[in-house]
Amino acid sequence: MTAARPLATLITGVVVLSLATVPSEAVKAPQQSDITYQTWTSSADFLSGTRSGTTVTGDSLTFGTATGTTSYVDPFGDGSAKSYDRTSWTSPQVPTSYGLTELIASWNATTPPGTWVEVAMAGRTDLGTTTKWYVLGRWTGGDNTAAGDIHRTSVPSQGDTNGSVAVDTFVAATGRSLNSWQLKVTLYRLSGTTQTPVVRSVGAMASRLPSVRKVPVSPPGGAAGQVLDVPTYSQETHIGHYPQWDGGGEAWCSATSTAMVLDYYGAGPTAAETAWVDPADADPQVDHAARTVFDYAYDGAGNWPFNTAYAGTRGLDAFVTRLRSLTEAEQFIKAGIPLIASLSFKKGDLPGAGYGTNGHLMVIVGFDAAGNVVVNDPASHLIASNDQVRTTYDRQAFENAWVPHSGGLVYVIHPATQPLPTRTSQANW
Repeated sequence: MTAARPLATLITGVVVLSLATVPSEAVKAPQQSDITYQTWTSSADFLSGTRSGTTVTGDSLTFGTATGTTSYVDPFGDGSAKSYDRTSWTSPQVPTSYGLTELIASWNATTPPGTWVEVAMAGRTDLGTTTKWYVLGRWTGGDNTAAGDIHRTSVPSQGDTNGSVAVDTFVAATGRSLNSWQLKVTLYRLSGTTQTPVVRSVGAMASRLPSVRKVPVSPPGGAAGQVLDVPTYSQETHIGHYPQWDGGGEAWCSATSTAMVLDYYGAGPTAAETAWVDPADADPQVDHAARTVFDYAYDGAGNWPFNTAYAGTRGLDAFVTRLRSLTEAEQFIKAGIPLIASLSFKKGDLPGAGYGTNGHLMVIVGFDAAGNVVVNDPASHLIASNDQVRTTYDRQAFENAWVPHSGGLVYVIHPATQPLPTRTSQANW
């Protein structure tokens, strides 16, 4: 099986970078998972930040008066420069009670043709210094380059002595951590036009995770016997489809999982939107998702916040976070909210899967009476059939393919009218 998203880190939360050596005693190894999530979603939230040309309209950020222009050469375009007016919004500083070693941003926005947004982060290190701004994504929901859309992209090669960006994740340098962080959202539109991006929410998950290879099975969380009616789509049925987007369906686990959850809420693309897909394809919403979440620098459909940002364009609220256990995951199932989980495992470590992978996503849809995990696995059995997607995995085996490898990473996608579960004391959603 070809992995759609090789995991950049293990649960240590630190990748080895070719950076200046720092004292190993600078950061002590954590004994437990520290995970927090902070988001800005209302007019009061956005007014708490610093606006440079942006306007708060309703509960969203929009373009006000441009504060400058940017000449941008799309690295995946025709090589010509286009001029974009810009405005920006910067969040307040968010302190952590622990030194974070990873951060993943999420946003929900609408970008009319010729507009896009850039999300960046900076922080204060454990040495008391301030980092530069690291770009976590340049994003648009469309791909009409003739109308001025850019190719959505992550930004590689940003590493320095404080950290780096692994596709979509800020990763602190070995021995470094951040004691606070903030986000900056820059809104762009073609110079001379009046279109505006509309940013409904922006936030980030910060974490510092223990270095463990195995976790004990988590206690029951009250969702035993509950299974959500999420439709089943196989990525294997899309092998060879549109190889310009991550080589076709063999690597589309993230996009396929996102398509399943969108259709669970009745929020998938319309027939008109998928009219470009070959009529022989029975599930054109999967091809559409792969195209719409594709990261041109990463050359893949597995950019985590690009997937949740796509869900955000469908009228849903969506973000990336980490959960500490399946006990926490059960709270979402009880609330009627499926989760898209990121795992990696060797062949045989997840009994019944029949494959191994260094990066895969599947949908947690419920739990059986014994507390084992019921999933929609888009690569289940590696058979090209939607009928083979629903399967059940052993609770302990699943948890150990998930928590020690991605830190319990999930996409949370839900309608704004559907409340999230009650948050824990160290809020990670």
